Amino acid sequence: MPVILTTARVLAVLISWVLALGRKIAVILMALMVLVILIQVFYRYVLNSALPWPDEAARFMMLWLTGLVAPSAYRLGGFVAIEMVPQLLPRTVGAVLSLILLCLAGLVLVVATQLGWNHVNSGWLFNSASLKLPLDLIGMEVVRIKLAWMYMSLFVGVCLLLAVNVELILRAIATLAGRGEDLPEINTQSMLGAE
Repeated sequence: MPVILTTARVLAVLISWVLALGRKIAVILMALMVLVILIQVFYRYVLNSALPWPDEAARFMMLWLTGLVAPSAYRLGGFVAIEMVPQLLPRTVGAVLSLILLCLAGLVLVVATQLGWNHVNSGWLFNSASLKLPLDLIGMEVVRIKLAWMYMSLFVGVCLLLAVNVELILRAIATLAGRGEDLPEINTQSMLGAE
């Protein structure tokens, strides 16, 4: 049990730090996404000349902010879940059922991680339709953005979900052993943006 508790503590601190950074990046991405959409609205409806890149740029940012925020929601219990069944069962049986479900979710996330990595690798073959780095402004050649950078949001998000899942499994095991109170609580206030 000491190994599980120590691992869970270290993982909790590390995940808390990584997810807090991810939420901060996601806030910046959300602001940039709104700005890009407003630029497109201005060009399309005021100047009557739509730009080719804002729609794809907004989608790029939306995918990344989803990949960075979804693990925080999972850790907080913000995903859709059937909570009624474990609550109706005796405490130990409900905790075992929750642990089994977390293990099944972990298996799904392992497969999703493999699929996400394969998707990233295939993305290096293709360029974005409209996103590019305008290096021609400084005398260099324009560089088209590879789709792998967009696909990487799925891979990063699933890897973070898997890390959170491992932490939740360790917490469930510690709780079943009667040692759950020895673990640091998940700070729900920082998850809700009340830092």
